[in-house]
Amino acid sequence: MAAPLDLSKISEIDRKDLIVLAQCAETGERYNDMCKFMNEVIMKLCKEGTKASTETRNMLSVAFKNVVGGKRQSIRALKDNLAQNDTALIKKYLKLVEGEVIDVCNQVLKVVTDGPLKLEEATKTSDENDADEDKESKVFWLKMCGDYCRYLSEIEDNDDAMVKLGAEKEKPAEKAAEFYEKAYKEAEQSLPETHPTRLGLALNYSVCFYEILKKKDKACELAKAAFDAAIEKLDTLNDKSYKDSTLIMQLLRDNLTLWTQDENADDNQ
Repeated sequence: MAAPLDLSKISEIDRKDLIVLAQCAETGERYNDMCKFMNEVIMKLCKEGTKASTETRNMLSVAFKNVVGGKRQSIRALKDNLAQNDTALIKKYLKLVEGEVIDVCNQVLKVVTDGPLKLEEATKTSDENDADEDKESKVFWLKMCGDYCRYLSEIEDNDDAMVKLGAEKEKPAEKAAEFYEKAYKEAEQSLPETHPTRLGLALNYSVCFYEILKKKDKACELAKAAFDAAIEKLDTLNDKSYKDSTLIMQLLRDNLTLWTQDENADDNQ
């Protein structure tokens, strides 16, 4: 009879086997385990000085997104509960769940900044012949950091909701803006206007402007610029990214419509 897998010795597992385990964990919806496996994969790659492939990056993203996504949904549900039944007990429970989100977000930020982003800086090149995957890589990681700082900034009235990348604690809203700005500058230089990662970044960055930074004009300006630029180059889209790109473009347009209506309503009031 085979002994159970000892996750305390995960560093001893071969990288390819970790990928297999992560895929199994995803199939079984065991996303916490998937995070552990993919963290180790990323660490091993960075030690080798090898950049993660698109598939590997996406697997890490899927793992953490599912873990933090469920917890963010729990926070929203608990806040709705508090609105109807404002008790000290529910507030304590809310703080517990918020603490879990804070821990996950800072875990992601540490993994990415200590690993892939350091590797990106160490292997920085201006070679125009770089593969598309390499050009996308830095934008992907910076965007991911921006996203998780944004999730932290959604947590209100909790002094622990800070970015903890070193000895200093930083405000998540400011850090989100910093990561998004770096990512967008990189995307403008290295990715076409219709690239799904560039469009996804524009979508999330504009949401950050609107919901977190309360810069509604900037949000509309960014979303419109990204949408218009992509529309102009729509005929250059290949079959591989057409579905993803057009879906994000639709989301950009939906947000613009909603935000414009909100602005008009405010003006009328």
